[in-house]
Amino acid sequence: MTAPSGVARLLLVCHASTVATARAAFPLDEPLDERGLRRARGLADEFVPGPAACPPELRCLQTAAALGLRAETDPLLADCDHGRWAGRTLAEVEAAEPEALASWLGDPAAAPHGGEPVTALLARVAGWLAVRTPGRTVAVTHPAVIRAAVVHALGAPARAFWRVDVAPLARVSLTGRGVRWRLTYSP
Repeated sequence: MTAPSGVARLLLVCHASTVATARAAFPLDEPLDERGLRRARGLADEFVPGPAACPPELRCLQTAAALGLRAETDPLLADCDHGRWAGRTLAEVEAAEPEALASWLGDPAAAPHGGEPVTALLARVAGWLAVRTPGRTVAVTHPAVIRAAVVHALGAPARAFWRVDVAPLARVSLTGRGVRWRLTYSP
């Protein structure tokens, strides 16, 4: 099925797994783990070789390459800045800063880690979606960016961000005209 003229078709692909994924840690700019690299390479036949919008982080660039895609860097697709929590596990942060973690999980405008609040991430991703041009775009990006795109596409409140799970190599399709989007999810 082809999209009508003037419609943007986006395929958002989550990067493959990393050591931080397995540890339930706030990510650093780490490479893919062996399992993630193997799984991404195993999916390469499902993708048409060509360009893919990617943030500058290594895990996304490696995923795009493993899928047979040519990465074109777009900083708007960068992961959420987790500030001083980067590299720490959720359990470590909860043990050291339980009030700060509760604040961050309960208030999308909070940034107790000194990084980017969820509301800023949502605005950044909404801005990226608003300038999509007609045609097909593949983007290999982060779970947080895909969550933000889903929240925006559904017109859901910012608090819904935490209710969306995005697994490594998950795919979400959005079809729309920059403002209104239709969502399709593929595991």
